[in-house]
Amino acid sequence: MMTDAVSPFRLNGADLIADRAGVAWWPAERTLLVADLHLEKGSRWARRGAMLPPYDSRLTLRNLAACVDRYAPARLIAVGDSFDDPGAENRLPAEDRAALETIAARTELIWIAGNHDPAPPEDIGAMVAEEWVLGPLLFRHEAKPGPVAGEVSGHFHPKASVGVRHKRVRGKCFVTDGRRLILPAFGAYTGGLNVLDPAISGLFPKGFDVHLIGQRIVRRLPKARLTARGSEPSSSI
Repeated sequence: MMTDAVSPFRLNGADLIADRAGVAWWPAERTLLVADLHLEKGSRWARRGAMLPPYDSRLTLRNLAACVDRYAPARLIAVGDSFDDPGAENRLPAEDRAALETIAARTELIWIAGNHDPAPPEDIGAMVAEEWVLGPLLFRHEAKPGPVAGEVSGHFHPKASVGVRHKRVRGKCFVTDGRRLILPAFGAYTGGLNVLDPAISGLFPKGFDVHLIGQRIVRRLPKARLTARGSEPSSSI
C-alpha cells in the first residue's frame, strides 16, 4: 500500500518508488537502488585529525538492512562510493563487516565503482562493475552530460530547499526528468549539493522534479518551486 513515505515515478518506462529512507525500489525487477554509502568516512577523517564519532558505518548499514527487510529485494545495486576510500573495507569493525556480509548473503549485491572506491571489494558481494544495464536502465556512479535514457547515478548528493508556510524546508532528494535519475546520498556522514547548482541542474536542460525527503513524507516538487537558499557544499564528492 502506498503511503506518503514513498513517491512513485517513471524512469525510461520503468516504474520506480522513491522511499523516504533514501533508496529507490523497482518492483518489477525486485531491485533496490542506493548511492553513496561512504562507509568508514568517519575513520578516514579521524586520520586527518577530525574526531568524528566512529559509528557512521554502523548506522548506515543498520538503515540499509532495514530497507532490505522492508523490500526483500532479489538484487541490490549500489551505484558507487559505497566505501569512502580504497582501504575503507579493511577498517570496517568486525561487527559492521558481518552486518554487510549478512546483507550480501540475503540478496544479489552489485557494486558500481565510484570515484572514492574505484575497485570495490569483490569478497563482499559477487559482482563489481563500472556500469551495469538492467532492462531499460543503466547504472553508473556519475551522470554523463548530454542526452541519456534510463541513467541512474549518484555522486552529487543532491539536496533541495523549498519555502513552505513561511518557513524553509530542505533535505536530501531524488532528482529526475523521467529520462535520468540522480539518487540521494545514503551514508550517515554525507553532505549535499543544492539541485539548482549548475553541476546538477545542467544535466537536466528541460527541467526536472525532485522527490524531497522530509521527516515523515517524500514530496514531489517541480524545479520552479525550489530555491537556492540553504544549499550545503558537499564534503564527499
